[in-house]
Amino acid sequence: MNEITRPPPSASTPLPASTEMSPHQVMEKPELLNLIPAGTRVYVTDLGNAPENQIVSAASRLADRGFTAVPHMAARRYPSLEAFETRIKRLALEAGVRDVLAIAGEAETSGPLTSSVMLLETGLFDQLGIRTIGVAGHPDGAPEISPEALRSFLMRKHELAEGSDAAFHIVTQFGFDPVRLNLWLDQLTAWGNQFPVHVGIAGPAKMATLVKYAAFAGVQNSLKFLKKRGGSVVSMLAGYDPDCMVQPLEARLLREPDAELSQIHVYPFGGIAKTSEWLAARGSWTFNQPDTSQSQEIAQ
Repeated sequence: MNEITRPPPSASTPLPASTEMSPHQVMEKPELLNLIPAGTRVYVTDLGNAPENQIVSAASRLADRGFTAVPHMAARRYPSLEAFETRIKRLALEAGVRDVLAIAGEAETSGPLTSSVMLLETGLFDQLGIRTIGVAGHPDGAPEISPEALRSFLMRKHELAEGSDAAFHIVTQFGFDPVRLNLWLDQLTAWGNQFPVHVGIAGPAKMATLVKYAAFAGVQNSLKFLKKRGGSVVSMLAGYDPDCMVQPLEARLLREPDAELSQIHVYPFGGIAKTSEWLAARGSWTFNQPDTSQSQEIAQ
């Protein structure tokens, strides 16, 4: 499946979802794949700690199991243009990848490719038959990047999309402030964005886990909002309910059926088992839900 299609919104229509896994999880914990419905877009993360062979093998396994593999292409992690070319060729030709997420990424020492725009400008995605390209969105802003620069990058990606055979969409960082998120979506519209938006959502997880990932991702301001709203130690210990972010998005679609909102992308910080249980229960994943009574044994 190339793209999850959002049905016409109604009071009972939940947004469809994608998720992500590390190459290690895909290769060493294949039982987790039983918790994800076939056809789902599964992003293959690249945090700089997995060898290329494992990333390619993970993408291939996902395709073999009936998923759409979407590997992260992190510009700053390639030591040379040749290294990027080798990676994308192996993914396309060996693993059959046709969908990617192009991001700047983080690296202690950046190579010559410092932005996703530079990856797009190589033309390699089109040459190798990539059919969908995700680009990053930052509802909380991005460290050390001004809103003006973010807008400039987005508009440049629109220019490149016009000359590409691929369909582009935005995949956002996760956050915890629905008001801020809705204001950012309004801002995108004002900028002239034409890309569908896949809104990043932190899946169900303990608050301590979210604090750790929020610090790494640079969304501390949004996390402060969540803590303030929680208001007690009990809520911090009980965990986080992602529906506090998703339900306002679904309400927005009811008000604005033509909004660019397309789906949610769930970061499974609390584990694939817990994420799958939540998505299946709310109807964002529709399939015969397997028994998750052993979820503690196969948790992330």
